[in-house]
Amino acid sequence: MLNRLWLALFFLGAAGGLWQWLVDGNQQVLPAMIASLFEMARLSVEIVIGLLGVLALWLGLMRIGEQTGLIQALSRGLTPLFSRLMPEVPAGHPALGSVTLNLAANALGLDNAATPMGLKAMQDLQSLNPTPSVASNAQILFLVLNTSSVTLLPVTVFMYRAQQGAAHPTDVFIPILLATCASTLAGLLAVSLVQRINLLNRVVLLWGAALVAGLLALLAYLMSLSAEALQQFSTQSSALVLFAVVMLFLGLAWYRGVNAYDAFIAGAGEGVKLVVTLLPYLLAMLLAIGWLRGSGALEALLALIRSLCAWLQLDDRFVDALPTALMKPLSGSGARAMMVETMNHYGADSFAGRLAAMFQGSTETTFYVLAVYFGSVGIRNGRHAVACGLTADVAGILTAIAVAYLFYG
Repeated sequence: MLNRLWLALFFLGAAGGLWQWLVDGNQQVLPAMIASLFEMARLSVEIVIGLLGVLALWLGLMRIGEQTGLIQALSRGLTPLFSRLMPEVPAGHPALGSVTLNLAANALGLDNAATPMGLKAMQDLQSLNPTPSVASNAQILFLVLNTSSVTLLPVTVFMYRAQQGAAHPTDVFIPILLATCASTLAGLLAVSLVQRINLLNRVVLLWGAALVAGLLALLAYLMSLSAEALQQFSTQSSALVLFAVVMLFLGLAWYRGVNAYDAFIAGAGEGVKLVVTLLPYLLAMLLAIGWLRGSGALEALLALIRSLCAWLQLDDRFVDALPTALMKPLSGSGARAMMVETMNHYGADSFAGRLAAMFQGSTETTFYVLAVYFGSVGIRNGRHAVACGLTADVAGILTAIAVAYLFYG
């Protein structure tokens, strides 16, 4: 699957580039595509170097958590739920604790903490994988939940809206939350359908009801805050969570007589080795994405969508924000640039500006996450992971468009 996807991105980019060169007379497109290969090669090394220290830090802390028994205790508490969602994962396995920490970090917008925890979770799940080069059902479910996980506080989106002069930078908070919830639900349903997971099980329904109730309570509180208070709450709560995690791991290690220093060194060493393993997989995916982006294929697709809207006599204002949506599964930095450009051109409080911010906050860089997470454990056949992940992305995009028309006309 990954091989076909990788080749498809290159062939589609080549077709788009040749069309621009031979038909549209764009003499710069082919040099731009070649330049994008070298740019992506440089970027992949920068990303890996950036991950090195953070990954070593969190894998070191995770090793302390394992030796103190904290991860195992968290896993046992979640066994009733995950035994239904991931039946091949044994009760109390450390993977369940790693998965939970990753999803919680994503929900709080703790990017620097979420990725190392996610890589650790993928490693733990790989230890149960009978065919190491092929993604297991549990790994696919985890990856889709990771790429579509609900982000409660998209602070970076608020920041960019404020920089672009939005009157109320946080007024897209509720629309983003609705869109990202739809993305998560669609991803879970897609995986459940393929893997025949029974979501109507009493345990799953009870957990779902508890999560929804907690989400609504938090939402009610956040809606009562001003923009400044919301940003301060996000900053303080994120810092408090990370502070609590670090001190809980170290304090428990001291209480139980665990050699925290040696455990941290061992875990950090695993992080360094993992980064080296990750580079070829990340490089391969970024090269394909850069090639496609430089070819102009995305712009051609937008023109086609706009023509289709005109033929169907539909409102086409949403098309102005689509570059962010189409770029987000491929590149987080690319989508961020598209969002800023849209807000700069149309205005932060325009329909397109708000919708671009909603796209940025409600979908995820699916192909990047796939390359990083599967590449970290050497998986070459992702099976239905890409299809389910893109299903979640499409659901988030369509919901964002619908909600934008509902809220902003």
